[in-house]
Formats: sequence, structure tokens, C-alpha cells
Amino acid sequence: MPHSRRYRSSERSSRGSYRERYRSRKHKRRRTRSRSSSSARERRRRREASYHVRSRSYDDHSSDRRAYDRRYCDGYRRNDYSRERGDAYYDAEYHHSYEYRRSRDHDGSYRSCKSSRRNKHRRRRRRSRSFSRSSSQRSRQSSRRAKSVEDDDEGHLIYRVGDWLQERYEIISTLGEGTFGRVVHCVDHRRAGTRVALKIIKNVEKYKEAARLEINVLEKINEKDPENKNLCVQMFDWFDYHGHMCISFELLGLSTFDFLKDNNYLPYPIHQVRHMAYQACQAVKFLHDNKLTHTDLKPENILFVNSDYELTYNLEKKRDERSVKSTAIRVVDFGSATFDHEHHSTIVSTRHYRAPEVILELGWSQPCDVWSIGCIVFEYYVGFTLFQTHDNREHLAMMERILGPIPSRMIRKTRKQKYFYHGRLDWDENTSAGRYVRENCKPLRRYLTSEAEDHHHLFDLIESMLEYEPSKRITLAEALKHPFFDTLNTEPSTKVWDSSRDISR
Repeated sequence: MPHSRRYRSSERSSRGSYRERYRSRKHKRRRTRSRSSSSARERRRRREASYHVRSRSYDDHSSDRRAYDRRYCDGYRRNDYSRERGDAYYDAEYHHSYEYRRSRDHDGSYRSCKSSRRNKHRRRRRRSRSFSRSSSQRSRQSSRRAKSVEDDDEGHLIYRVGDWLQERYEIISTLGEGTFGRVVHCVDHRRAGTRVALKIIKNVEKYKEAARLEINVLEKINEKDPENKNLCVQMFDWFDYHGHMCISFELLGLSTFDFLKDNNYLPYPIHQVRHMAYQACQAVKFLHDNKLTHTDLKPENILFVNSDYELTYNLEKKRDERSVKSTAIRVVDFGSATFDHEHHSTIVSTRHYRAPEVILELGWSQPCDVWSIGCIVFEYYVGFTLFQTHDNREHLAMMERILGPIPSRMIRKTRKQKYFYHGRLDWDENTSAGRYVRENCKPLRRYLTSEAEDHHHLFDLIESMLEYEPSKRITLAEALKHPFFDTLNTEPSTKVWDSSRDISR
């Protein structure tokens, strides 16, 4: 949102010194003063001295507040603040000038003191009017801008269909909403009317900082893959719109999760699972090759390029079933992506796709993405989440039920000894939670829906991705050579998507 005029600390001190020189000149001209005039002058000096003291205390508070904002953002991103990236976007003067205005409003202006002499009073009034006139003009401009750009109580930008942003993006409709903000469908009038997805971040510092970090990653991706061959979403543009970070992307279809949900959680056919899994491995391998870990892979963050579908009616189940026409996908949401050289926070990934080394706080790296892909591919195949839980101990119990015992080396090294007793998972199968795990989880191979060879190849790949030990887990370079993908090029429905195709809709 727009603000009224801000003053630097140096500017404030120059204004103060000007007033001191002004008073000293008057003192030389008028050597005789009444006792009341001297006392008034002393009171005025005390007020101004106290005003500057309060201003400094506000500035100190402001620097503490900036540090707090960074910690707050860290909690959201689950990463330490990156000085190399963050400072370029951070307005170091913002809080400082805001607090200065507030202190001036609380303590009163230097023009509040009255003079006993008429000519002095007139001079002060002239100076006061000139200052007030410019201030009122700025306030009128601010009020006009404030009326045109408004936020709701949660920090979302208030907009209407047909609004323009940056004299470039015309809003067509709302595509979705999340905790970070909203995604809108826009026409980019500087790109020959191309349809784009514009991500409008809330005017909340922690989400804005996460957006700045995502922009940094997306710029690196664009630099390394200018032709967009590696299946990561392409960023076209970004800008700050009155406190809202906005990112312009290529317009894509539904997420693979939303399509699954809209299709009554009907699993994807195995030939579609094969193509989608191959592309996911290819995209994330590109990130790993460039020393990046996504850290938040899930079906919601894998989108179809075009989610148009064919509709058929299932007589046996008496329902319509959708089959997506093209399984070309893009990986999105790089707000939590972490470079190898950056600090690795303790907890990453959405719960259901979180690797065991993350739960046990053994440290993580790129293999945690491979675990997430294994969970995702399983979900595509069966239509539901492999680890449906919200508790660490139960999550580990599900892993043991599905994948076998946790390796003793990992148990010995973890700081989370509260989950174990005498080297084994502390878990009672006779409790309600124990019965739930026993009834709803089974060994991985028992989820096979067919004994065909390609189904067994798929589960062999999933098993190698869900290896407990990160060092023994399959890499994505190895995964792309797995026998499950051998028949990929012979299936007409998995033809490589033409990336030059106009996806505007």
C-alpha cells in the first residue's frame, strides 16, 4: 500500500540542525527576553530532545522487528533465512521510516510551540502552511491509491474480473486459492494476448519472503533451461504490486491430485502411471543435477499441461469415468526448494510424502525427493495415499508394516529415541491406533492389482525408491533406466508432449 513521505535519519538530523541555527540567529538579534520566553524555549528544547530519544528507540525496535520477521518467515519456509537472496528484496528503510512517522504523530510537530512575537508567529505560520500543503497533497494521492488497491482481512488482494495489473495483466477468472494467496487466469497484453497463470501472494511478510525465495529458484531454472525442456513450470515475469509479490507462469491444467479427486479417486491406468512417473523423475533429476532439492513433492505440485479428458460410462459401477487425454506434466511450487550449499532445516515435505530420515532427524539431501516420488507413483497406481497419518510414531509403524523393520543403524543414530525401546519401534498393536495400522496397511506387494510383468516392474521401482537407507535408495538417473520404462516409447498414448504447442485457452 502507498505511504506518505518518509524521512531518512540523516534528513531528520538536518532538519533539527536547521531549527537550531534558526533559533540561534533570532537569539543574536534579540538579546533581551522575558523570563516566560526563556522558560518556553527550555520546554521546547526538552520536548524536541525527548522526541529524538523516542525516535531512536523506535528505530532500535524496528531492527528487532526485522529480525523477527525473518525468523517468522523461516518457520513458514522451514529454512534459515538466506542473506544472499533475501537482502536484495528487503527494503531496509521501510520499518525505519514507518516508525519515524509514528513517533512524529505521537509526540507532536515542532510547529506546535507558540511565539510571543507577531512576526515570529507569521514566519512560523508561513513555513507551516507550505509544509502542510505538500503533506496534504501527498495524503490525497495516497488516499486515491488506497481506494484503488485494497486487501481483505487475510491479506489477499481484492480484485474483480476485468481488472488490470501493471497495465499488462487483465484478470479473467480465479483458478485457485491457498494459504499463500490466489492464482488467477490472466491475459498478458504484452505477450500478444497469451493466457497466463498469475500467482498473487498475500500482503503478509512470511509469504512474501517465501515468494522471493521461489523467484530466485525459478530464475535459476530459467537460466539453466531456457527452452523449458526439463518439465519444470516456466516463470515468465514477476513484480511487486502494492505489497503483493506476483509471479506469472505458463498456464497449465489441473494438478494430478485434483484430477484424481474429481474422478472419484479412480487410479490412473498403468501406461499413464508409467509416463507420469518418467516425467517426474526427469524433472526432479534436472533439479538434482543443478544442486537443488525440491523438498515438497506431492500430487498437488505436479500439474497436467492440459487436463482435458474423455468421458466414459462404467455400467458396472454406474458412474462416469474420466481419462486424461495427455499425460504431459510440469513440476511446480519451488517455494521450499533448497540448494545444496544452503542450510537444511530439520523438517521438510508434506507429511504423507516425508522420508524416514526426515522423521528421525538424521539429516536429509536429494534422496528425500526420491522417497516422495515413490509415494506419489504408488498413489497414482492405487488411487489413495500410502501413508495416511498425521503422527510420527504411527507413520513409522506404517512403514514397518508395509516395508519391513527400520534398519538398526538408523535407530541407533537417531535423536528420536522416544519412538524406540530396546532397539525396536515402541508400538503396541493392541491399541486402537495399532489395530488401525494393522487393518489398513499391508506389505507393499499385496497392493498389486495384476500379476502382469509391467505391474511387478512398477512395484520393483517403488520398492527401490522406498528404501529406508538414503545411501541405498535408487537415484533418479538409475530410475530412468529401470525396466519399467522400457516400453515407454512403444505406447502411442505416452507420446512426448510438443512443448512448442500453444497452451493458451
